[in-house]
Amino acid sequence: MSNIHFPVSVLNLAPIREGQGTKDAIDAMVDLAQATEQMGYTRYWIAEHHNTPTLVSSATSILIKHTLEHTDHIRIGSGGIMLPNHSPLVVAEQFGTMAAIYPDRLDLGLGRAPGTDMMTASALRRSQNDSVYTFPDDVNDLLTYFGPEEGQGYVKAYPGVNANIPIYILGSSTDSAYLAAKLGLPYVFASHFAPRYMEEAISIYRQRFQPSEYLESPYMMVCLNVIAAESDEEAQFESTTMQQFFLNVVRGSRMPMRPPVENMDQIWNQSEKEMVTSMSNVTLLGGKDSIRKQLTSFQEKYAVDEIMAVSYIFDSNKQKRSYEILKEVVDGK
Repeated sequence: MSNIHFPVSVLNLAPIREGQGTKDAIDAMVDLAQATEQMGYTRYWIAEHHNTPTLVSSATSILIKHTLEHTDHIRIGSGGIMLPNHSPLVVAEQFGTMAAIYPDRLDLGLGRAPGTDMMTASALRRSQNDSVYTFPDDVNDLLTYFGPEEGQGYVKAYPGVNANIPIYILGSSTDSAYLAAKLGLPYVFASHFAPRYMEEAISIYRQRFQPSEYLESPYMMVCLNVIAAESDEEAQFESTTMQQFFLNVVRGSRMPMRPPVENMDQIWNQSEKEMVTSMSNVTLLGGKDSIRKQLTSFQEKYAVDEIMAVSYIFDSNKQKRSYEILKEVVDGK
């Protein structure tokens, strides 16, 4: 069997589980960070979502700071900071401050979508213009703010100057692949909910990549779902939590993360099932042997540099076990 050793990382949307509250979700986020740090995961990223009562990841930089405080060495970052919602200067100051407290432990993943609906976006938005279109300029501003003082204009981020915080471009379509390639930055594709353009985005990024002071050759990360358990049957059962999570998105409903169920067909109709399946079809699912086979064939096809795993599993101990199994597979155990 081919060697599939490469860095693995974690994405957390900080969901609220049924029967729990905001503080429980934040505690669970920290607990998972501590557990995956012990397992040897490379980085732990926290998402940004707004006006979503079932996710607590709205003030992402505060959650990152809280997680840095309760871990020792794992890199903590944003998956991502949604730049249409934020002034690049404020982001640079916040991350520059965290980098001063926790040197060399911070990643800044940047997204160009608002991460919410349009009404909420306009309540968040720093300008009434469509700041999605200013994304390339905003990224360049951040690269400048974190760079050497002599390359900057009158306005600077203090702290932030010379912080050199690594910036990652996030994408769920091909647009960001072009930008990441042009700027010579690492690229992270969101296959965990929008797998449709993954293959195309990977190939655009690799073909068009221009070496930069940040990166000599393309660095491709893919975020995908992982439901690993002691057996294929158990994983299949646990995966119904993830299916209900995506059904929430499809229906626009606001249910907390729910326990697994015996039969999803009692919950969804055929068209909902198809939509959920298309959103979640890049998923490693099963016992250790199945995960190994699926991961090997994924890597034979795409050979990505790093995988970022998100595991929607209701029982937090089983969620940790899922990450443990994935890490054992990657480590060849």
